[in-house]
Amino acid sequence: MLPTTDLEKLQDTLGHRFRNQELLLRALVHRSFAYENHELREDNETLEFLGDSVLGLAISHLLLDLFPGCDEGELSRLRSSIVNERELAQIASGLNLGEFLLLGKGEELSGGRQKPSLLANGLEAVLAAVYLDGGLDAALRLVRTIFSDYLEHKEEEFLLKTLDKDYKTHLQEITQAKLKLTPVYSLESEKGPDHDKTFFMRVDIGEQVLAFGAGKSKKEAQQEAARKAIARIEQDSEMLDVDVS
Repeated sequence: MLPTTDLEKLQDTLGHRFRNQELLLRALVHRSFAYENHELREDNETLEFLGDSVLGLAISHLLLDLFPGCDEGELSRLRSSIVNERELAQIASGLNLGEFLLLGKGEELSGGRQKPSLLANGLEAVLAAVYLDGGLDAALRLVRTIFSDYLEHKEEEFLLKTLDKDYKTHLQEITQAKLKLTPVYSLESEKGPDHDKTFFMRVDIGEQVLAFGAGKSKKEAQQEAARKAIARIEQDSEMLDVDVS
């Protein structure tokens, strides 16, 4: 079994102090370890099941905050790009979760501590344990802690590659085709503390204001302004007298 010092170390990493440390311990028990230690009645598989749902809800909540300009389909694709074995294993590796897993001898010898499936499942089980111990608010805090930097670091990649949409480029193609002009983006304002700012951008073409956008970065706000401008043009193609279909 894990020594108390290891449980303390993991709790420090997670930023959550368990009232019921048995929940955390159970989240770390792989079925191979439970099979070899018959005094243990439960492994982490049912927690993994619960954690999958908790994670989906928490990530959806986080994505709505980080990418307010995305529609339902885009948010679903973003969530799918995060909530999968490869990405979850990467997050778990960053937390050094593998060193805390309780594995059977066979899994230990076969490199189970580095297996993406075990790491991803363990992360979901730990999230479920936090949820059961501290409620939804505690689970949301943990997801924000371990996923926010990851998401913000990959923000532009997510918006432009995962969604396969570069609204700024598309808008420029439209305006260049008709007017030989490039859209101009201006910062209207910014609100909030330094660690949680929201930026408001405007996009103009010539003397005409096309649209406004908001986002957690200037790039995201520009993309949102461009997306709204394209939507406006699509609704009224005569606005620039250009076919955008």
